Amino acid sequence: MLDRITPINKTLILINVIVFGLQYLAGHLVNVQFALWPPQIERMGGPPFQVWQLLTYGFMHGSFMHLFFNMFALFMFGSDVERLFGSKRYLTYYLVCVIGAALMHLIVVRIANLPPAPVVGASGAVFGILLAFGMAWPNRKLILLPIPIPMPAWLFVTLYGLLELYLGITQTAQGVAHFAHLGGMATGFVLIRYWRAQARRRS
Repeated sequence: MLDRITPINKTLILINVIVFGLQYLAGHLVNVQFALWPPQIERMGGPPFQVWQLLTYGFMHGSFMHLFFNMFALFMFGSDVERLFGSKRYLTYYLVCVIGAALMHLIVVRIANLPPAPVVGASGAVFGILLAFGMAWPNRKLILLPIPIPMPAWLFVTLYGLLELYLGITQTAQGVAHFAHLGGMATGFVLIRYWRAQARRRS
C-alpha cells in the first residue's frame, strides 16, 4: 500500500510525523518558535509573531489524533493530486495553501476581534488538496462522516466548506481554526484558476 504513495506526498507525511516527534521531545520550545502566533498575543505577554510561522505551523499538530486525521487525508487524496499536478507543482500548491490558510486566519482574527490563540496543523493544506481533488474528479464518490452516504466529490467538498463556514461564523467548535481551513481552500482555488489561465494562454 505504501508504494502507492507518491514521492512528495510521502515526504510531507514523513516530515509531519518527525516534527510531531520533536514536539513531543521539546514541545514548549518548538511551539513557541514555530506555531502560528497572532501578533495580538504578544501584547498579552505571549510569544511574538515571526514570519516563518506562516509556514512552520503547518507541519505541527496539537495531538496524535490531529496528526492522524490530517495524514490520513493526505494519504487518501494527496497522491492523486500529486500525479495530476506533478511533484514540483504539488509541493508548491501544498506550501502556498499552508501560507494562505495562515493569512486568512490572521486576517479574520484581527478583523473580527476573535480571541487570539496559537495555531498548528496541516489542515489548511489538506483542505486545499480536498478542493483540488473535488475539482479534478467531481463525480468520484466520497463519504462525509458522520453521514454514511456516498456522494460525488464536488458535493462532498462543497458541504465540507459550508460546514466550516458555519462553524467559523458561529464559533461552535472552539479551538479549531475554521477560517484557516477555508483559507486553504480559497488559496487552492485561486492557484488552480491561475494555472489554468496560464495553460490557456500558452495553448
